[in-house]
Amino acid sequence: MWVYSIRQVKIVLVLAAVIIAVASLIVSQVLVSDLKEEEHTRMEIWAAAMRSLNNADETTDLSLVLSVLNSNNTIPVIVIGKDGKVQTFRNIEINAKNEADSTSFLASTAKYLENAGRVIKIYLSGSPSEPGDFPEEGASETTETVSSEAGEDAINVKEASAAGVDAGNGKDASAASLATADAGDYINVCYDDSLMLRRLQSYPYVQLGVVMLFVVIAIFALLTSKRAEQNKVWVGLSKETAHQLGTPISSLMAWQEVLKETYPDDELIPEMDKDIKRLQLIADRFSKIGSLPELEPSSINSVMSHVVEYMNRRTSNKVEMIYDFPEEDIMVNINPQLFEWVIENLCKNAVDAMEGVGTITLRIRRENSNCAIEVSDTGKGIRRKDISNVFKPGFTTKKRGWGLGLSLAKRIIEEYHKGKIYVKESEVGKGTTFRIICQVAE
Repeated sequence: MWVYSIRQVKIVLVLAAVIIAVASLIVSQVLVSDLKEEEHTRMEIWAAAMRSLNNADETTDLSLVLSVLNSNNTIPVIVIGKDGKVQTFRNIEINAKNEADSTSFLASTAKYLENAGRVIKIYLSGSPSEPGDFPEEGASETTETVSSEAGEDAINVKEASAAGVDAGNGKDASAASLATADAGDYINVCYDDSLMLRRLQSYPYVQLGVVMLFVVIAIFALLTSKRAEQNKVWVGLSKETAHQLGTPISSLMAWQEVLKETYPDDELIPEMDKDIKRLQLIADRFSKIGSLPELEPSSINSVMSHVVEYMNRRTSNKVEMIYDFPEEDIMVNINPQLFEWVIENLCKNAVDAMEGVGTITLRIRRENSNCAIEVSDTGKGIRRKDISNVFKPGFTTKKRGWGLGLSLAKRIIEEYHKGKIYVKESEVGKGTTFRIICQVAE
């Protein structure tokens, strides 16, 4: 059936969306990993430049070294000395009221980066192994570093070193100040991911969120368009059916009058009159589809009694109609013609489900300001997986069914009467109970 085909298409689309999402995340993570490795390499070069600056003498050309040090404008870096004091920092935004708060903030940030393994140890004038060497591969420290406005400030090394941290602009002691350290002294260069890298890490999730939002909006728009199209088809079909029934009904009424004059005592003529009135009622029901019907306070007991009377005439003696109505009359706001159509449709479906043999039970109960109507049968029941589909257009378990009866019933109850209809319970081999909730007239 086409209902299952639509479900399969939805499953395929969802699986395709999941595959695309996973592939996008994998590609994005690979890209981020490559960029992170590139930043790591850049910081190794920066650290090498810092070591060269430390080992430089008066005859060394520092133009290339200073160019490398000053090229870092994106990676946040904090340099701390052997004593744990902050010596310089770069590319870090500080919101502090005074120098003490700035120093405290930088120290805590550096401690966090050290614990996260984002630190490079640089020996200034020599190390226990070889002077200026980085930690061996596999050591606990990773590799990255930063400079602070070396270049023009390199001449004022001692003054910048003594000045401490400048919280206002993020520029403090020059990297050249590190050349004054004692032999065996070292610094720790703590670093973090650049702003660009952090944005790239979150971008795939933002992208997926936007795509999912677009998919949800597109699906909602498609479903709304489909529902509007179905409504137009139903309205057109219903009104055309009412129009087509009008001509033969008029002819039948004329012939009935002729028969009454010719055979006034014939017992079949009253029965023909009932059938013609029935056809008129059906045509009237079809003509009301598509336009908002007028609701009026009506006796639900009377409406249900009409249905029982009609079903008793149209079904065999093997179908037993049991009705459980309260003694007091319950008035509800309904359109009697359309409401009877819904109950008749449920009863006819029950007869088909029982294959012409069984019991149909109609119940009416008042529940505070609502009225509950139940239609139960002893038929073959509905499979659990099909319960959510019984009201969908086109769904049917009959060989020659159109799958429109329950869909139309749901439309009449929920859209026209502002009520609710649903499957209360169903068990395969034992039967089904449909329940309708509508508001009691004030």
